[in-house]
Amino acid sequence: MSDIAGTKPALRWVVHASVIFLVVLWVVPTLGLLISSFRTADQIATSGWWKSLFPSEQNLTLRSAAPDTQVLENGIYVIEGNLFDSGTTATISQWGVSSRAVDAFDPGDTAELRRGGTITVDAQGNYRMENSEEFTGSRGARVFVTAELPPEFTLANYHKVLLAEDSSDSMGRAFFNTLTVTIPATIIPILVAAFAAYALAWMDFPGRALLIAAVVGLLVVPLQLALIPLLKFHLNIGIGKGYLGVWMAHTGFGMPLAIYLLRNYMAGLPRDLIENARVDGATEFQIFTKLILPLSFPALASFAIFQFLWTWNDLLVAKVFLIDASGQTTVMTNQIVELLGTRGGNWEILATAAFVSIAVPLIVFFAMQKYLVRGLLAGSVK
Repeated sequence: MSDIAGTKPALRWVVHASVIFLVVLWVVPTLGLLISSFRTADQIATSGWWKSLFPSEQNLTLRSAAPDTQVLENGIYVIEGNLFDSGTTATISQWGVSSRAVDAFDPGDTAELRRGGTITVDAQGNYRMENSEEFTGSRGARVFVTAELPPEFTLANYHKVLLAEDSSDSMGRAFFNTLTVTIPATIIPILVAAFAAYALAWMDFPGRALLIAAVVGLLVVPLQLALIPLLKFHLNIGIGKGYLGVWMAHTGFGMPLAIYLLRNYMAGLPRDLIENARVDGATEFQIFTKLILPLSFPALASFAIFQFLWTWNDLLVAKVFLIDASGQTTVMTNQIVELLGTRGGNWEILATAAFVSIAVPLIVFFAMQKYLVRGLLAGSVK
């Protein structure tokens, strides 16, 4: 059938454009974060991630070889070498011997050193230091260069973030602590809510409609209202601020959405299937475990995605209810906040830590996203 009055094609294009816009809005920052996590601090400071595949101009502080490498040639003490590490290729456009004038000389020029002698630097970083007297000191002379460096990618950021044992950058323990919080806090509300949703969908008992209304009402209650009273309750009954407390908190805050979502899906299952099972002598528990749960997997998966993402990215509930054996709240979100406070200029560390934090939710979402729409649309149509 042709579209009426030409309204559907226009609406379709608007929908497609909106979807493309949202995809780009989500993918571009994620891609930028991924690329930045493999770049060095100098590259991030001098060019954007979209230029990561092209050479970039950077200001570097390098040193010549130490004075103990000098040789005597025709009565002149000489130190020769290359300013760059072996394997590094770069082209110097300007250089200097003082931090106040890093661009005072061009490649091939000769400059006088403060401690005596001269130095000549060419475009490839080769230098020659000469002095009529012996060079002294324990370190080489500082040379400030402006050079064009090829693109460089490194795994050092991930090694520092994940494997550093004596550094605040290490997120290895925070990663496993976050898994310890997230996995039980996702499984427990699913198990409890599945039983409640089945009862509200297929079992007749007094007050069922009021319970359903109460569940819907709890969906709009801000969790911030319950944080302090719930914490006092945990302290009074001896749970304290630990993993059990944060599991129970996440379970309670996620339960209304879980029951509402699962109940709507289960209520849309064929009634004849349930009644035939009862006629055949199946108990309510058998119906629930052998019929309802397998058929409700899309709804279970869709809620699992929401609960996992919310729990993994949570900071507030963890701050209130969790103190681990180290006496701190060592979860990934809190670790990133600490990095922001102590390493506000180390963007390579922040980018790496942020991408490590979103990697697991991305894997979970893409692994289970085919069930997401089916679970959310359950019960919307008959």
